[in-house]
Amino acid sequence: MQKFGIVNTKEAKYFKKLGARIKHLREEKGIDQKSFAFDCGIGRTQLYMIENGKTNPRLLTLMKIADGFGVSVRELLEIPHNYL
Repeated sequence: MQKFGIVNTKEAKYFKKLGARIKHLREEKGIDQKSFAFDCGIGRTQLYMIENGKTNPRLLTLMKIADGFGVSVRELLEIPHNYL
């Protein structure tokens, strides 16, 4: 059994890609992890876990992150197939 609700390899790969996308967007804006997490109303550790693909983020958390970037959740979740 795997930790954090990621139950198969396909899901694990997706969460790694999603985390990498979130990290890339955050770094592109020049915002450090602690500040961005605070601005979004989530914990820094939670953001770290998401960015490293180690957790399955809740919809509310994704909404807060998307809002922090000024994009829709749909835009946030649009990950190109060749990403990573």
